[in-house]
Amino acid sequence: MSEYNIYNFEKFDIVSIYGTIINMNTKNKKVLKSIFDSQVSSSIPWKDIELILVSLGAEISEGNGSRVRIALNGIRAVFHRPHSQKETDKGAIMSMRRFLKEAGVKSC
Repeated sequence: MSEYNIYNFEKFDIVSIYGTIINMNTKNKKVLKSIFDSQVSSSIPWKDIELILVSLGAEISEGNGSRVRIALNGIRAVFHRPHSQKETDKGAIMSMRRFLKEAGVKSC
């Protein structure tokens, strides 16, 4: 299984996927770091998480109700999109972190 690596250079924020370099904007990088931070945040908007997933090449499809199916690097998961608030709860952030790790995403 391939791994995604995040590199931090002075002027560039990039992600390497299968040896291909992809630019990641500062906002996406900040959200990705928040997901992997040891202190779990509950203030990450779900739409920002979806933008990161799309930038990493994930396939996202709508399920029943608020369910969202995500496939990344051969790993599949189902998440519930928050609907009473826009922020993602801590449990969902921890599940997203686990999903990203299983899919080979690493935070440096």
